[in-house]
Order: sequence, then structure tokens, then C-alpha cells
Amino acid sequence: MSTPAAITPVKRPAVDLYSDTITLPTPEMRAFMAQAPIGDEQKGEDPSVNELTAMTAELLGKEAAVYLPSGTMCNEIALALHSRPGDEVLADATAHIINYEVGGPAAISGINVRALQGERGVFTAEQFRAAIRTPSRYAPRTSGVVIEQTSNAGGGTVWPLETIAEITGIAREHGLWTHMDGARLLNASVASGIQPATYAAHFDSVFIDLSKGLGAPVGGLLAGSHAFIEEAWRLKQRWGGAMRQAGVVASAGVYALRHHVERLAEDHANARRLAAELAGIPGLVIHPEHVETNIVLFDVAATGLTAAEFGRHTMDEYGVRISVFGPTTVRVVTHLDFTADQIPLAVRAIAGAAASGTLPAAA
Repeated sequence: MSTPAAITPVKRPAVDLYSDTITLPTPEMRAFMAQAPIGDEQKGEDPSVNELTAMTAELLGKEAAVYLPSGTMCNEIALALHSRPGDEVLADATAHIINYEVGGPAAISGINVRALQGERGVFTAEQFRAAIRTPSRYAPRTSGVVIEQTSNAGGGTVWPLETIAEITGIAREHGLWTHMDGARLLNASVASGIQPATYAAHFDSVFIDLSKGLGAPVGGLLAGSHAFIEEAWRLKQRWGGAMRQAGVVASAGVYALRHHVERLAEDHANARRLAAELAGIPGLVIHPEHVETNIVLFDVAATGLTAAEFGRHTMDEYGVRISVFGPTTVRVVTHLDFTADQIPLAVRAIAGAAASGTLPAAA
């Protein structure tokens, strides 16, 4: 019998600002997971999954919720249930369903997503109304709208409740469905002081992600009416997402909803402080006033470096990992495993990368 190959440990950065998806379960969360009651979730017999879905439905003010492997699956199931092949859905140009779901709406459900050019991920009610197609046998049917709260590619922007109410009101006037991609809805709630259910009340369906700011290792929850979630379960089964003793990981979500929601305010405070300090670095174009939650975007074109070159420097020289978000756009994201005492090293790494470029000489 051959000896199994040794497992090579993964080297983690000294400071990791790549995303809030890289968080690890806390020791307390791991202990809670180890003791969680479990069963067959496909048969509705897993106590931890049942508790998590009930907690989420109550949190979002919906009748029911279903536990799914990912937020992307939450979005794709919602789109498939709401639409028919050939339909057109409206979303901001920065939306996750357009940029990060591998063409899923078209490939899986046969629908087109029309991009609206909002500001920092938020389009207006006027833009939305103007984009709704007049019914025609020649044109796609506008069937619904998706709002991403917060807007990831918009820099963590919180959609104002008033704008949401206006847009969803127009949608109802035209008989359109509404869905919220709430991957960071709880960040928006903590930042604004508005309850998640207040945001969610305007939508036919909504999901929250467990594996971002909440620090759970896997999963998302899609919520809506009893009838909607019953159909969502059918697609979960058909698409291979049904599980067995899923309470092992679902229990992490239970722990996160109990203990990790209010602490999101720490991530927001760290992001604001980080942005304020980065604003003093020559060569960076950054707008600290735009930092509403835990995402900071800045442009490095004036340093003479691409975002990829910039990121290699911070990682190779300082062990600080950042995210390449465009040719010259960098994203940094604060999270559960990033603490205030790591800010100086992050600032030093980013300043070092900026200085390594070809900044124009001072006049």
C-alpha cells in the first residue's frame, strides 16, 4: 500500500483584504458546529437547518426560507422561478448576476439581463421606468428587477430605502417581480439602522449570504412565500443542491446570526479608517466619503502600475493581499478576521506599492 502524499499547508497572507469571503470560523463557531444536532435535511429532519431557515424567514419578514450551498445558487433559483425563457431582467451594470455568475441567467434560465448605468451600483427610479419595455411581439418582455444590497462593485454602497420603495413601486405598477440580492444586506442594515425585514418587505424574494461578513464557512438562504420556497426546493433538488446532514455547516449560520451581525459595525469602522489613511498616499485616487460599509475601492493608474502589479507588490513585499478589481482599480474588504491593529501594515504595504511605481515628479 502506498503512503499518502503529505498535505502541503496553505500559506496565508499576514493581512488578507482580498474579500470578506476568506474568513475562517471562529473557535466558538467551530465548537458550536461540533455539538450541533443534525439529521437528513432533504427530508426536513435536520434540526439545525430547520432552525436556521426559521431564523432567516423571521429576520427577513418572509413566510419561509431554504438553505442553499451558495448565494449564486440563491440568485439563479430566484431568476429561474420568476421568469420565462426570453424574458428580460433589469439590474445595475455592476450587478453580481451580470458579472460574477458565469452567464447563469442566460445559460440556465434563458433570460437576458439588461444593464442600467447607475452611480456606484445604484440606478434611479427614472432610469428604471425608462428601461421597462413597451409590450411588443418583437421585443423581450421586461419581467423583473434585481437590486444588489449592498452594491459590491459599487464599493459597498447602501441602496437608500426611498429609492428601493420607488423602484419596487414602479415594478408593481407594471406587474414585474422583484428580487433582492442581499449578499451583504446585513451590512446595509447595520450601517443604516434599518431592519433587514424593512428592506426585504419591498421584494418578492431575497437572499442573505452566510459566508461573507458573518464568517460562516458556506451557504446562503433564499426567502419568500411558502409557495415560492416550495418551488425553490424543487430546483434545489433538480440542480443537485439537496444535502443530507447539512446541519454541520448550517449550524455555523445559526451561530453567526446570533453573534456576528452587530459586530459588522467594526468592519465598517475599520474600512472608514483605512480609507482615510489611504487618502494621503500619493498616486491613489480614493473617495473616503463613499465608504459606507466594509468595501474600499481606489484607482492606482497615477502610480504607473496596473492593479495586478500593485497587488503583487503588496503581497510579495509585505504579505498583504488585496483584490484586483479592474485594470487599475483595487478593492480592499474588511472583515471578521481583519482587526484595527492590522491597519498600519495594510497602509504601509499600499504606500510601498504606490511608491514603487512611476509617480510623476512634483512640480
